[in-house]
Amino acid sequence: MAILRLDDGTTYTALDDLERELAPLNVQLNRWPVGDNPEIHALLAKDALSDEEKEQVLQSLDKYFEQLKISAGYQSRDLVVLHPDVPNLNTLLSKFDRCHYHADDEVRYIVAGEGVFGFVRPDGSQVEVTVQPEEYINVPANTEHWFYLTPSKRIKAVRYFTTTEGWTPEYTDTEIKFRTAAVV
Repeated sequence: MAILRLDDGTTYTALDDLERELAPLNVQLNRWPVGDNPEIHALLAKDALSDEEKEQVLQSLDKYFEQLKISAGYQSRDLVVLHPDVPNLNTLLSKFDRCHYHADDEVRYIVAGEGVFGFVRPDGSQVEVTVQPEEYINVPANTEHWFYLTPSKRIKAVRYFTTTEGWTPEYTDTEIKFRTAAVV
């Protein structure tokens, strides 16, 4: 389950606590099983995936995409696969590890690995949520946040889009007060 840490060091793992702490931001967090297909699990265990393998994983999870198309008008999805051997990984990640927001929701379904989303709450306090496999997070448009990988630097995440234009980061000058995992 996701791990939420407050800037005062308090840690929560129970869903009720996470929902309460994220409520001021309207961030949604859910658990979505990837199923028990051994072929999909074998693909998720690999570091790198071909385009065909990515599409195979996406198709196996499209029941969630179909739900999002109906409930929220999502139009496309892709699978991002990051691991230490990705060329220029640190440069890619540096686009998201400082405070920013997007004009559109940032929706991620983590299917392998983990990442950390940090948030600036309306009262100015900050929280970080480590999102793990089989967890879905929706960061609403215009929510000030940052993202980085945990030290393993491995994640596979389905990204869902209503459009592709609203996902460019708009940086803010807000200082990040703490990080729960080392950024290497």
